[in-house]
Parts: sequence; structure tokens; C-alpha cells
Amino acid sequence: NRFNSFNMLLILSRIYPIISQPNPEISTMDSTTPQLPWECTRSEQGPEIPLFRTRYNWMRNPRNGTTLKALVLEGGDWVNIAAITPEGKIIVVRQFRFGTGRTTTEFPAGLVEPDEEPLLAAQRELAEETGYTTDEWISLGSVDANAAFLNNQCHLWLAKNVTKTLETALDASEDILVEELSLDELKTEIESGRFSNALSLLAAYKVFELK
Repeated sequence: NRFNSFNMLLILSRIYPIISQPNPEISTMDSTTPQLPWECTRSEQGPEIPLFRTRYNWMRNPRNGTTLKALVLEGGDWVNIAAITPEGKIIVVRQFRFGTGRTTTEFPAGLVEPDEEPLLAAQRELAEETGYTTDEWISLGSVDANAAFLNNQCHLWLAKNVTKTLETALDASEDILVEELSLDELKTEIESGRFSNALSLLAAYKVFELK
């Protein structure tokens, strides 16, 4: 199941006002030197929401002693796939994103299901979204999805010599157009701003010589 930006928009609209609340009852310390880590003085679970569990941590700033109520969204890991055909074409998907309100060009991507290995998730998502498959997979490493308030990681993969072997199997919430691009066409998509997803861009810069 692919991550839905609309769900994220709903989440942030509900909880943004309480992401960070200073506690005026905590006195400040005479310190100007940044210190790590922050101390968690209290933690409690928040409401269940689509795709994520909410958790609130009261964190003490080591620099001045101020306590902040910090939001953490607990969720499953993601995968992002740079897929290349034997002819050197790059597989991309185009879809409307609710968060930005426009159609974007991205690499195939999605959620890692519970108890699913990242590689198996990448293989499944590529097949479901595009119908392309391959036995040649190379890990490009993992990154924090957004360390500011997410606790999950995104696993980046390179899929080599992919071929169209299956029909797509889209979720009811998905409407995806699949295309093959040359490297020059991918660069044009990046320069135009249509290919601007941060995780897809990271995977692209790991695989191709982009300047």
C-alpha cells in the first residue's frame, strides 16, 4: 500500500498546534553550549490515526532546561526503487499528490508491511505499481524518512534489468501512470520541478551522475 499524502495532511492539520509547547514552569539554566541528548521526562501514547501511531514525549532542552511537548509519529518503514530496463530506461510513476496539490514524477515506492523484509517490500511495490520485475537488486542504503517527527526509515533500492512481466495491481486509492524515461528526460523532469520528491531524488543521485 502506497503512502497517501492526503492522510499526512489530515494528520498535521489535527496535531500541528501541539507539536511543540514550551512549559513556562520549568526554569532555564545558564548555559549557552548545545548539549546532546535531550532528556525524555515523560511519554504517552496519542490517538491512533491512519498509517501512524502518535506518541507525545516531554523533552528537556539541555541548553536551557525548557521542556517541550514533542510529537512522534510511529509508523512502518518505506521503500523507494530506482528501476532500470536492459535498454537503460528509468521507470517512473506519475500521480497526483494531495499535499502539494499537483501531479508529480517519482520513483516507485511504498510501505513495508509488518514482518516484511525491505527487499521483499521493494519487489512487491515495484510489481504492484508498475508490473516490472527483476532478480537483480542492489541496496542503496537506508535513511531517516523525516527525523523531525517520524521514527521510520526509507530503504533505497536499485533494480537492474527490469522487464514488464505483470499487470499492475493498484489499491483503490491509487491512480498511477507508469513511464520509461531516458536519463536526459529524467534530468529534464528534475530541472522542471516535476521530479521533486526528496527520497526519489536521493535515490536518483545515488545511481546516476546528476549535476
